Amino acid sequence: MPHDFVVLLGSDKSGKSSVMAEIARSEPAWRTLSTDTRLLAPEHGLIAELRRHVMDDVLPGLGRTYSAEFLAGLLQTAVLHLRDQLADRPDGEPVLMDSYYYKILAKCRLAGVPDNPMFAWWRSFPQPGRVVFLDASAQSCWRRSGNGERLNPLEYGGSRPTWPGYRGYQTRLRELMLEEVRTLPVTHIEEYESVTRTAQAVREVLAS
Repeated sequence: MPHDFVVLLGSDKSGKSSVMAEIARSEPAWRTLSTDTRLLAPEHGLIAELRRHVMDDVLPGLGRTYSAEFLAGLLQTAVLHLRDQLADRPDGEPVLMDSYYYKILAKCRLAGVPDNPMFAWWRSFPQPGRVVFLDASAQSCWRRSGNGERLNPLEYGGSRPTWPGYRGYQTRLRELMLEEVRTLPVTHIEEYESVTRTAQAVREVLAS
């Protein structure tokens, strides 16, 4: 498979989904792939339903009712969906993909899943020609989360959302994601006040 796709990465609440939606509206030549409920096609409602069960059923019981390995197994459905959609696109169609397996793998490691044969399988999947990383500050992302009110347990450290717990988790998440893509070309996008300006910066990378 040719490496004619780009992966958009960033910390939680960095604005990836909003930028993806903006790109989908303004760059019809580029196909956008994401497991975000707002960006899924109607025929892929199962992915949204599984995501809901992870949030509502698995995360509240993580470590008691469900193991971290069970969580990783469910998250793998998102990885496989992105891989399958990438393979099924028309020949030569350029793709902007949300996070790929990089962010999910980092979150699995932070949830306590040890090195797993499943991770080696993910790493064997086609790699992008470029990664675009949204460098939004932890302070801005925390404010976008409503100072923690709109966070789920896979977005902060500790038993409840606090600024120190969020900042520490996001710092480590960023390190793990960048470690995973260290052999790929990575373009960092500085933080802008508006989604429109951030999307414009991403479009400039895509155009180049």
